[in-house]
Amino acid sequence: MAKVKTTFFCQNCGTQYAKWQGQCNACKEWNTIVEEVLQKPEKNDWKTQSNPKKRASQPLQIKDIDLSEEARLSSLDNEFNRVLGGGIVPGSLTLLGGEPGIGKSTLLLQISLRLPYKTLYVSGEESQKQIKMRAERINPENNNCYILTETKTQNIFKQIEALEPDIVIIDSIQTLHSDYIESSSGSISQIKECTTELIKFAKETATPVILIGHITKDGNIAGPKILEHMVDTVLQFEGDRNHVFRILRAHKNRFGSTNELGIYEMQGSGLREVSNPSEILISKKDEELSGNAIAATLEGMRPLMIEVQALVSTAVYGTPQRSATGFNAKRLNMLLAVLEKRAGFRLGAKDVFLNITGGITVDDPAIDLAVVAAILSSNEDQPLQNDFCFAAEVGLSGEIRPVQRVEQRILEAEKLGFSTIFISRYNKIALKNTSIKIQLISKIEDLVDSIV
Repeated sequence: MAKVKTTFFCQNCGTQYAKWQGQCNACKEWNTIVEEVLQKPEKNDWKTQSNPKKRASQPLQIKDIDLSEEARLSSLDNEFNRVLGGGIVPGSLTLLGGEPGIGKSTLLLQISLRLPYKTLYVSGEESQKQIKMRAERINPENNNCYILTETKTQNIFKQIEALEPDIVIIDSIQTLHSDYIESSSGSISQIKECTTELIKFAKETATPVILIGHITKDGNIAGPKILEHMVDTVLQFEGDRNHVFRILRAHKNRFGSTNELGIYEMQGSGLREVSNPSEILISKKDEELSGNAIAATLEGMRPLMIEVQALVSTAVYGTPQRSATGFNAKRLNMLLAVLEKRAGFRLGAKDVFLNITGGITVDDPAIDLAVVAAILSSNEDQPLQNDFCFAAEVGLSGEIRPVQRVEQRILEAEKLGFSTIFISRYNKIALKNTSIKIQLISKIEDLVDSIV
């Protein structure tokens, strides 16, 4: 009988050590290094019994490899399909992370209740009655969803062999444990072992598996970083529990783009898909207020109209404050320096606060012009017209730089009823017969003359 191998892991960052020590050299945390069993003898495959029909894979010439893609499984959720790149890929492993209470379990239970395929929802955190109570609020009429409360992987695979589901959902990976590893659930070794068994199952049977993962206080998915390397797709469910809107992002996707964005609204009956995000990102107001500007931005292939709010006031103390929510604070300082140097506005002794409405974070440089317009509007206390929007990048010399896919931004602004859009003079536009006025500007002084 082979000897049982053990080693030491840091439970915070996953670093491996040959012997115990008090402090982890990688993350500098104390008393986080624990001894775990690395390998037990007589380890079988993911199945409880071997498959005699299974054969080892054979090498193929690259010209003989079939390029035809397997049909994706539609989740009947347009936002979820968009973030995944068009649907669920057979044999893929997807990891969904997010803050506690943000709605991860609700999202996947809602998807499993809507799927037209046989779905096995495995929960290690809730009982079947608790899940049934939540399912009654979402979609009580479903005959394809099976609920299993189990944490032992060997028992889960027995039920999978008997049921033969089309999709498997695990809530959550940190609650599973395998008999092949003698350590507690949620440890580094258990997470790696359970994920490895699920990957073998998914690839050999072409059954997609979706995992829910806990996150640490730093916002990273709990467990070793190798967990994110092992899976095919890593999704992040974001939002503020005090607000009703949730954002689904892809941090890694082997089968699609990582720039796509899905937006949901949390309701008593579950999560509602927000097909037109501009309806939540632009506030409804009857009066014209200074410091508000609308930017035409892009998230993946989706154009969004977002509202930028700025407040410029005289600094009460000697050092002025610079604060930005949803926008890069260093970029805000750069734009303020450009305004002071190129346009002559004395903002060095004033507090500047910037906010992107809707609770989202935007990295698109095309909102620079809207940020500048909002700051100028608040500084002069002069409201901008409600039907103005902006889409351009601002350079260090005060030039207005072109942005990508400007036609999509123009069409989205036109669809939402805006009368004028400000863009760079150097953008090449092929659109014709548009009802929206396209205002071409080349430097920041042109913007000042147009809105102040």
